[in-house]
Amino acid sequence: MKRREFVRTMGGGALGLTALGGCGRGDESAPQAGIELPDHWSALPAFSVWAWVHGSSERDLNGWREHFGPLRAAGVDAVLVGGGEVGLVSEAARAEGLAYHRWFWTLNRNGDGWVQENRPEWFTVSRNGDSSLEMPPYVGYYKWVCPSRAPVREYLAQRVAEIAATPGVEGVHLDYVRHCDVILPRGLWESYDLVQDVEHPEFDFCYCDECRAQFAEFDGRDPLEMLDPPSDEAWRRFRWDSVTGAVKKLTESVHDEGKPITAAVFPTPTIARRLVRQAWEEWPLDRFFPMLYHRFYLEDLAWIGAGVREGVAALDGRPLNAGLYLPDLSPSELAQAVAICRETGASGVSLFESNGLSAEHLAALGGA
Repeated sequence: MKRREFVRTMGGGALGLTALGGCGRGDESAPQAGIELPDHWSALPAFSVWAWVHGSSERDLNGWREHFGPLRAAGVDAVLVGGGEVGLVSEAARAEGLAYHRWFWTLNRNGDGWVQENRPEWFTVSRNGDSSLEMPPYVGYYKWVCPSRAPVREYLAQRVAEIAATPGVEGVHLDYVRHCDVILPRGLWESYDLVQDVEHPEFDFCYCDECRAQFAEFDGRDPLEMLDPPSDEAWRRFRWDSVTGAVKKLTESVHDEGKPITAAVFPTPTIARRLVRQAWEEWPLDRFFPMLYHRFYLEDLAWIGAGVREGVAALDGRPLNAGLYLPDLSPSELAQAVAICRETGASGVSLFESNGLSAEHLAALGGA
């Protein structure tokens, strides 16, 4: 079945913008051989600067150009935009000399009303037996679909293929391509009045019927019957692999359209595996954006450099742009962070989020 036919079959109007396979390292983790990516990809500088951008339906073409112009003047090379009218955003980005990639919420489907109404069984289930659709953990928008399910992978593959095929879109950027945080970054515990020194069942996903059946077929056990599921290596690996399998499917769809695919990921392979079941160093993406938000982990700027080193070593030469969180960086600290990323081997940085770039930040960025 062709991609567009699949989505029409699944319920046409769902299109919008906001099984278990082997997932070992090696050739499978590298981008597909023979993929010819757009000219802007090879034209990126050795150290490129990107910015995440929250889209706005209120901006017209001039509004977008006024937003993008100062970014380009400060040395930003590409933008990862979520929302906004694609034609306006792409025209404005092109006019200001920026590459435009579409930012896509992947396994978190809070904004996908069609899936919530028509496919509630797709949503992840906690160790307590609660659906993230009906009882989202932490916050109301934490509604996640299960990456183990073949129809979920097909649906999301169709979505990203449609985005990649859209004129003016130069790449697809995945976000929320993981499980729910089984443990939050240490700096967020107090905000939720939590102590997460163990994996609590209400935050531990996914135990849906499909995950349990696939794991039982593979391993011979039901994870809900384990004495201590969080400590079981095979069960952890199953969930890493379920996300990785979904990413491989999406990568193939985007590459079929001749576009690059990237993702925002948790800060290091070690942290990502532990907190969100994400083994991102095994993914066949074209560029990685680890979110090295140091204050979320009660760390200083030097921690960013350590994270870059770990990620670069794990990726075997594939490009890594370090994600930097602007609310926790003064202009001078932003310049320091960029310098640290250069020194520790990053292929660039990405800034969250463009609306937090003050004139002072832009000046510091331009001189970094």
